[in-house]
Amino acid sequence: MLPIGERLRLARLKAGMSQLELAERVGVSAMSISKYENNLMVPSATTLSRLAQVLEVRLEFLLRQAPAVQIAPLYRRHRRMSAKTEQLVKAQVQDRLERYLLVESFFPDERARTWLPEGFPYPVRSLDDAERAAAALREAWQLGTDPIVNLTELLEDKGIRIGLIEGAANFDACTFLYDEHTPVIAVNRNRPADRQRFDLAHEVGHLMMQVADYLDEEKAAHRFAAALLVPAAVAVMELGQRRSYLDLFELLKLKEKYGMSIAAWIYRAQDLGILPGGSARRLWQQLSARGWRKEEPGMLPPETPGRMYRLVRRLVAEGIISEARAAELMGERIALFSPQREEARAVYR
Repeated sequence: MLPIGERLRLARLKAGMSQLELAERVGVSAMSISKYENNLMVPSATTLSRLAQVLEVRLEFLLRQAPAVQIAPLYRRHRRMSAKTEQLVKAQVQDRLERYLLVESFFPDERARTWLPEGFPYPVRSLDDAERAAAALREAWQLGTDPIVNLTELLEDKGIRIGLIEGAANFDACTFLYDEHTPVIAVNRNRPADRQRFDLAHEVGHLMMQVADYLDEEKAAHRFAAALLVPAAVAVMELGQRRSYLDLFELLKLKEKYGMSIAAWIYRAQDLGILPGGSARRLWQQLSARGWRKEEPGMLPPETPGRMYRLVRRLVAEGIISEARAAELMGERIALFSPQREEARAVYR
């Protein structure tokens, strides 16, 4: 069980605050915060309430008795997060996973299936192998060649938890492992939906491939991601076998259909030999001139994890938990989780 000190530390890191920042906002000394977190001193009821208010968590969060969740980041080989960003991301992932496992404990026979299909991780010795790995995963998951409508929901259905991260400006995505059955992909909530989807597919590549030491793992994961979202045969069907040039508005329509950015489509066409390098360079120049390399047109609807929410609503519907308990499990304030608020969401969604 996690003592209150660990709960407080988790809430502080999740909020992205230092001990000094928290102390100043609560009106106690930084030494007191340190003692609270190390279980050397217990905050008074008034201070505890103030801590919850400043950290924007329910009081029940700080008092919750829950199994300790220890996760480890599965780093990309050539990328590292700053220590502060890692703490922020890890704390948010730990909190969400802890609540997710609590919710799943009510449904022992319905836990999401094992995420790793037979034959995976797929051995990758070349970038073409990464292409084959994505095709093999589509076959294992029986996806055919159709566009993946909602990648987030698909991954959840396959047993991969998704965590949306707040407040990490220079963060895109990272995978954490709780145990061999529970990977969690953390992705920045504030990135455009097409980039989120590519980040998710990229992280799936890291999970599903066993890349040779001599091969650039990032390039392999990029190739995997593009092939997962748009299989080679589909790219040829949509673009043709060989092209001397691609129209940006043609690519915009393909972005809307397949949920993959215009930039990723250009790379895809190059990788498959559909588009020569000179033509690609002219397209990059056009993108730059229009300001589309920073922000593309064609906004896609954001994807959000939905399985945990549906399980919580089931518990409420069956009278097993209250609305207040549901809000706490979802990490929301009760005012944001009321039936009236949910009805409004349904109407305006």
